[in-house]
Amino acid sequence: MALFSRYQRGFLSTLLGLACLTAGLGGCVNQGEYDRLYETNRGLTDRNATLQRERDDALAARDQTRQQLAKTEQALAELQAQNDALMRKLRESGLSLADLEARLKGLSVSPLDADTDALLKELAAQYPDLLRYDETRGMLRFASDLTFASGSDAIQPSAQAAIAALANILKNPVTAKYEVIIVGHTDAQRISANTAKRFPTNVHLSAARSISVRAALVGDGVAPGKMEVAGWGEFRPAVPNTPSGNTPANRRVEIFLMIPKNPADITTMNEPAPAESGPTTATPDRTRAPARAPEITK
Repeated sequence: MALFSRYQRGFLSTLLGLACLTAGLGGCVNQGEYDRLYETNRGLTDRNATLQRERDDALAARDQTRQQLAKTEQALAELQAQNDALMRKLRESGLSLADLEARLKGLSVSPLDADTDALLKELAAQYPDLLRYDETRGMLRFASDLTFASGSDAIQPSAQAAIAALANILKNPVTAKYEVIIVGHTDAQRISANTAKRFPTNVHLSAARSISVRAALVGDGVAPGKMEVAGWGEFRPAVPNTPSGNTPANRRVEIFLMIPKNPADITTMNEPAPAESGPTTATPDRTRAPARAPEITK
């Protein structure tokens, strides 16, 4: 390119010289002026090439931004579809989170009397890996991973002794004035396809686990009218869920003891279940949750 430019400049200079001699003109462009004009033209040419490259780069960046925006919009649409599907399942299940929240907001949580408090502290001390006792709230917390297999509502053998011990406390005359609220919780992991055959959502799974605990307590002699069950699913985490949703601290069953709002309920709620009539062989035992094989994954 440099060689061509040198010949080109020489050729142009020769042409200009011949033109000046032929025309007899005295005002022809001299070599210095020509060199200046040539350099100016070359600078403008280089600048134009630079601007073209910058334009091409800007167009490529614009196209990349458009592609990224399209991916983001697609991801948002998928998340919205998942949310709509979840809300549809909740509506189809007949569960109302608003009603459940209003019910539990009305619970009067307060410390228990000294005798009951001592019994629950002793129970928690006896099963430290399984149970936590919050004396300020009158609440026992069962760790779900030790109480249930993943994705299952069947109580594991390792937790049955603790539940039986709790039943003995709830049958003690000192706890007769308390009603019992059993509330299930899960983490934010999505329900697996296999588990969804029985529990479409985490709310279903948490409620089923509460029912299993209640059934075990009834089977151990606790008056059924003394207990209420609820399931929050993933909607009331004890700690923030991890990005994967796998958060063991949020998988739990909480049992609250509290004084009923209506004092008259204290008498009726401690009445034993009515005896069933008819042949015992034809009447299924409904006091315990049906045995189910534990799920491998949630």
